[in-house]
Amino acid sequence: MTAMATVSPHNPSDAFAARPVDDDAARVARVKHGDLRAFEELVVRYRGTAVRIAAGIVGRDDAEDVAQDAFLRALHRIDSFRADAPFRVWLMRIVTNTALNAKARRRPIPVENPEEPEPSPEGEALSPASLLERSEARERLASKITLLRPEHRAVLVLRDLEGLSYGDIAEVVDVPIGTVKGRLHRARAELVDLLRHNTYDWELPADGA
Repeated sequence: MTAMATVSPHNPSDAFAARPVDDDAARVARVKHGDLRAFEELVVRYRGTAVRIAAGIVGRDDAEDVAQDAFLRALHRIDSFRADAPFRVWLMRIVTNTALNAKARRRPIPVENPEEPEPSPEGEALSPASLLERSEARERLASKITLLRPEHRAVLVLRDLEGLSYGDIAEVVDVPIGTVKGRLHRARAELVDLLRHNTYDWELPADGA
């Protein structure tokens, strides 16, 4: 399949919860009857989200490989989809598990965000020096996120980067909502604690300050 060979972020602004899902069930039914074009359509719809979630867990360099692996796993397991949850949640559970498994096998790689012009508070373009400073800050933040526990990192990515609801995250990682909230709270606390070790860069007050 052409789409399977070129899994990559298509539209960085496609929010997970905002994607249309009304015809997912119809496409899944077509896939189950051997229509691979229908699965390619699902890949196009969700590949941006899949790659971003994978990048948040394993790093950008491995994200496309992990996302493609996850889509292939989803295709092979499509007959097990029973529509007890939305297809996108079922798919992102596979993406998250595939990414976590890949992370366990590989050395963590910091997430790199593509550089793009950002407006200043006054609406003017930032200088090259300011852009470089912000890019370096994002890289430092990404390197800190890679130090979080895998289960904490997953919920942080799904909630704070992708904006999933607690209910959807609970479906994706297959734990109760209370556990999701607990993990997210600990993930944020761990991240703040890690950032406090570099108070000069992040301008956070040191403990006891």
